[in-house]
Amino acid sequence: QVQLVESGGKLVQAGDSLRLSCVASGRANSNYVMGWFRQAPGKEREFVAAINYSGSRTYHEDAVKGRFTISRDIAKNTVYLQMNSLTPEDTALYLCACARESVLYTTWPMYLDWGQGTQVTVSS
Repeated sequence: QVQLVESGGKLVQAGDSLRLSCVASGRANSNYVMGWFRQAPGKEREFVAAINYSGSRTYHEDAVKGRFTISRDIAKNTVYLQMNSLTPEDTALYLCACARESVLYTTWPMYLDWGQGTQVTVSS
């Protein structure tokens, strides 16, 4: 099992930038893909971005392409989500997840380990 702890969420204004962090511990594997999802009240959990272990492959959901960037620091066992040009539509609980495989899945059931999430609220 992999334990994940997110941080960095807060209340910001539209147009601001924010960087989320996710620290992994436990039975991490070099094949594991990490992903970021988000969930707004009353809405389905939504894929945001995924990255492979080395960071050589990434995938971003269309709505965030060009604004959000996923990255990882292997030495720190940490995955980041840099979010720029935030809008109120980005308001959600952001969750970090581990797929325990090397495929860049975009659907949440394929991710087996989850953090508790960090809240991002963007005011207009």
